[in-house]
Formats: sequence, structure tokens, C-alpha cells
Amino acid sequence: MTQAATPPTADTVRRLIRSLLPESGPDVRPVTECGDHSSWWVGSRHVLRLAPDRDASVRLRRELRLRDAVRPHVGLAVPVSIAHGEWGPGLGYTLDTRLHGVCAEEQDISAVGEADLAGLLTGLREVTVRQAEVLGVPRVAPRNLDTLRTAALRAAERLAESDEFEAAGLSHFTAPAARQLATQPGGAVLVHHGLRGEHLLVSPEGRVRGVLDWSGAVVGDPAEDIAGLAVAVGAPAAVRAATLAGYGARPCLRGLWLARCDTLLRLTAHTEGVAPGPLPLLQEQLGRAWEAILLERVTEFREGAP
Repeated sequence: MTQAATPPTADTVRRLIRSLLPESGPDVRPVTECGDHSSWWVGSRHVLRLAPDRDASVRLRRELRLRDAVRPHVGLAVPVSIAHGEWGPGLGYTLDTRLHGVCAEEQDISAVGEADLAGLLTGLREVTVRQAEVLGVPRVAPRNLDTLRTAALRAAERLAESDEFEAAGLSHFTAPAARQLATQPGGAVLVHHGLRGEHLLVSPEGRVRGVLDWSGAVVGDPAEDIAGLAVAVGAPAAVRAATLAGYGARPCLRGLWLARCDTLLRLTAHTEGVAPGPLPLLQEQLGRAWEAILLERVTEFREGAP
């Protein structure tokens, strides 16, 4: 891990903007919406993103190439960079067009918005694994769901002691169920890997209009994006979108349980003072991931079942 640089000041940002947009002189202010503290609004039309360290700079440069590759396929707006370079030694930046909408944490999506998300998941599969890897997107092995389940059980017990969660909710997610939801060979696809609420821009009508921050994209388990959507927009909407995109019961249920275990672990880490973050948001995310879906009600897990 590389050491983070000294955070840029407003004066640093203004000098950079004057060199990029010398005739405009727009207002510059930090982005604080949806918990984003690493970007700056530049007037009403642009956003400046500054990588805090060299590793982030590598991901940012890769993201510029990846956005061009996914844009024709996903059916949603993806930021366009009008300038990019270094704001410090080895530290990258990109000045992007601003996409309009509010983050999914602040606006519910509609049924048509679920179709928008289905188009996103479908479009990600249309970028081939070979194409993604040529762009430098790393391949990541799928997580072991039984290991995650074991950690989530311990987290649920600790949360139950403080009345934050009813531990019995995990009782029907057994070890055989976790094994049955293991990934299948050959199932890796391009995964955004950051479909959190702050990265999904939603219109007042509930349409999903844009997708931000492709820097964490990987080639890997598509259930990770289904899990992200379950946390961002709720389990039922996420599973409906994934089903519309052609995913079957296994990846949908795998994504559901990834989301549920992850939210338990994040909330536990916060309550124990290990991880930062606003407690109300973590509680809301836990509630969204644990919303019941019809698919799990009609799916029976049995040892040895296909």
C-alpha cells in the first residue's frame, strides 16, 4: 500500500483548474454529497477527481480506458474525461463531465429504474473478459461464502447483544446452503465492484441515469454487483434487476447473502469502533439487504442438491 499524499487544498485545486479552464474561472467546492470527500465540483458542468496516492492513480488511469470500453454497452451515462494528468508527483487527476441526478441513497428507484440496472448488468457481460484484462482490469477470485457466513454469524451474535439485529435471521443460511451457492467454473465477468448508492445517479422519476467511479472494477464474480445493488436499492429490486439481466437463482441468492453478511460485518465493525461511517446509513443498508425476496421463500437448500 502506498502512503497517501497531503490532501490538496482549495488553492491547489483552483490553480489546477485555472490551468485547465483558463477562461472560465468557475466556482470550485468539495463534493460532500453521498459521502464523497475526494472530488471537487467545478462550476455546474464538471467534477475534478484527485487520486490520493500512487495506487489510486494507477486505478484512475485504468478507469479512463475502461469507461470508454463500457460506454457503448451499459445503456447509462458514464463520465467523460475532458482532461487528465498529474496534480502532484505520480498522483493522477481527471476532469470529468458532470452527470446529473442524486445518489441512490437519497432517491428510490422505480420499476423502470430496475430495468435500467438490468441493462447495466447485461452490458457489463458484453465487455469480454479478454478485453477487460487487456485494459489492465485485474482478475479476482470469488469469495468463500461459507467463510463469510461464519464471520457473519459471530457478528450477528454481537449485534444481537445490543439489540441491533435478530441473530435468528441467519439460522436458515446453513453451511450446505453456502456450499450450494459457490460460484461455477467459467462464470467470471467484468464487475463494477462498487455499485454503492453514492455511485448510482437517479432522476426524480426513479430512473437510473448514470454510474460513477469505475476505478474498482475487476474480472470476477457477478454476484458482487448483485450484492452491491441489494445494499444500495434493496434486495427485491436488486434480484429483479439481475433476473431481468438473465441471471438465475444461484447468482441472485449468492449476491443476496454476500450483501447480508457484508452489512452485518460493517455494522459490527462500526459499533466496536473499528470502522468509520455514519451509523444511520449502515443501519439503513443492513435493512435493505435483509428485505425478504420471493426467490428465497421458494428455494429449498438440501445437502447434495444440484
